[in-house]
Amino acid sequence: MISIRLQGKPTNLTIIQIYAPTTEAEESTIDDFYMDLQQILDDVPKKDAILIIGDWNAKVGETAVPGIVGKFGLGKRNEADDGKAQ
Repeated sequence: MISIRLQGKPTNLTIIQIYAPTTEAEESTIDDFYMDLQQILDDVPKKDAILIIGDWNAKVGETAVPGIVGKFGLGKRNEADDGKAQ
């Protein structure tokens, strides 16, 4: 996980690059990942725009979620996607 803060006008931008553990990872590893991400988010100034990019190791599947996921996904949604498509 890495982050960069870019100063700009009218707002600054914080970009966070992540690589999430897979669903096969130990629960403690997954918990540590989300705690680390939360720590980075807590340190971002409140007025910054935030962009989180990377590999969430989640499958959104082919079920459409209006306004979020279209109907052209592949496969089935996995448990790593729980909450990501919201």
